[in-house]
Amino acid sequence: MYWHKNNFLLHWLYPSFTWHKSRTEKKIYLTFDDGPIPEVTEWVLATLKPYQAQATFFCVGDNIRKYPQIYEQIKQAKHSLGNHTFNHLNGWKTPVEVYLDNVEKFRKVGGEEVLLFRPPYGKITRQQAAGIRKTHQIVMWDVLSGDFDQKLSPAACLDKSIKYTENGTIIIFHDSLKARKNLEYVLPSYLKHFDALGYTFEKL
Repeated sequence: MYWHKNNFLLHWLYPSFTWHKSRTEKKIYLTFDDGPIPEVTEWVLATLKPYQAQATFFCVGDNIRKYPQIYEQIKQAKHSLGNHTFNHLNGWKTPVEVYLDNVEKFRKVGGEEVLLFRPPYGKITRQQAAGIRKTHQIVMWDVLSGDFDQKLSPAACLDKSIKYTENGTIIIFHDSLKARKNLEYVLPSYLKHFDALGYTFEKL
């Protein structure tokens, strides 16, 4: 169970988190979670390029360790980077100190300059958030593409992603094997659709 469009109550409960950007400008903030991995992340980078689209990649530290050359490709393309923990931890199931240590472990491979953070699954406790906010900006989203959902058809994934996007939307896609089928169908059409409407794609 998940919402494609986040409930406004979440924004009210966690006002220190970034949920979206300015609603007055025709800008969309693409984000990609769970990479970097071979082929999928590289395909994303190639797909963004013709639109001069910038994005933010919330990377898993262990994937950076395994595929440093792909992480370097993201950096070379001038996209923004975010910390997604080292082991993709569920904050609701992880003690505070273990979680914070895992965030710090990411920094050893991802770099001290990465100051954006997104909790895997969007699950984080208030205590964990209080510790992380000392060093990072916590970024959530207002549109979840659902590309990871194996029961969601590519066409439905595209339809919902377009339907709920508005000015300043922060949308989540996933550069992962699980999301690959939907992502490869949705992302090119999503970019084409909003490019034709005069939107630009920005990094955080």
